[in-house]
Amino acid sequence: MLQSALMNVMVKAARRAGRSLKRDLGEIENLQVSLKGPANFVSLADKRAEEMLLTDLLKARPGYGFIGEEGGARIGDDKTHTWIVDPLDGTTNFLHGIPQFAISIGLQREGTIIAGVIYNPANDELYTAERGKGAFLNDQRLRVAGRRQLNDCVIACGLPHIGRGDHELSRLEMTAIQNKVAGLRRFGAASLDMAFVAAGRLDGYWERNLQPWDMAAGQILIREAGGTVSGIEGDDDPLKTGDLICGNEFVHAELVKILRPLGK
Repeated sequence: MLQSALMNVMVKAARRAGRSLKRDLGEIENLQVSLKGPANFVSLADKRAEEMLLTDLLKARPGYGFIGEEGGARIGDDKTHTWIVDPLDGTTNFLHGIPQFAISIGLQREGTIIAGVIYNPANDELYTAERGKGAFLNDQRLRVAGRRQLNDCVIACGLPHIGRGDHELSRLEMTAIQNKVAGLRRFGAASLDMAFVAAGRLDGYWERNLQPWDMAAGQILIREAGGTVSGIEGDDDPLKTGDLICGNEFVHAELVKILRPLGK
């Protein structure tokens, strides 16, 4: 598959940072797990990966802005383009040696995400999408699942944990969805949940209280795979609200219908 110069830059950066994370994952698996040690180690892994991504992306496009989970925002001379990067999405999974984590790189042009890469170095799955050019897993073209009955669908969600999120609202939402679907899943990495929707592995996904770097790349993957992405209201921008629902057109609409009233 021929890739644009822009996508080559993004893929090369993701793969280099991914090699670093994979080495760090191997060392974590050999440690005696304690909160202090591995937690600090993962923090270093995050920062090292982000520094690599920052170096590679800004070397290739030196004028672009950069928003990273660890380093915050950097304003570039080119005010129309911004990299939105999560160097390690799924940190808790990573900490426990669970191979469900990813590097996520989105490129925003004048407020619109125009390209995205999500890369899981643990299994070498590389998801890519550019506006108007489709979405791919490695070299395979992606398409969202076509199911139109919720009772046939497997849906993913986020779950709040200690010190984060509205636990009561989450319980209400899960109860409402559980009664209508074939299965509910929580995988622990928002970018990969969105990639799985784009690949048709999941029929839909929702989560509240996300950050832009969690979902920038995933949005364009789903849209280029024929799916729909919005906030909880159904027509709002999740990059601005932090709340997200996605799936094929039917599943998205059904999830909005169920979830929107619960948050009022």
